[in-house]
Amino acid sequence: MGRNLYILAATLAALAAVCVVLSFTNIAQQPGSAGDAALWRTSGIVLLCIALIVALAGILSSLFEQAERRAEEQRRNSRRR
Repeated sequence: MGRNLYILAATLAALAAVCVVLSFTNIAQQPGSAGDAALWRTSGIVLLCIALIVALAGILSSLFEQAERRAEEQRRNSRRR
């Protein structure tokens, strides 16, 4: 599960980078484009914040999975003794 969250976070971060790059190019200032530069920057910041939250969820998920595996190993070892 953690790996999937890492992939999602990386995808969102890449999209955030694309939004920020588009805000600094002339594409955002052209008439008829999909919004102005401030909209692209805001979209980039929001996507980056979501990516950071998803990455934190991935880290916590991996951490708890590892703790669960180690606790199970300790239970097995204590039963054998």
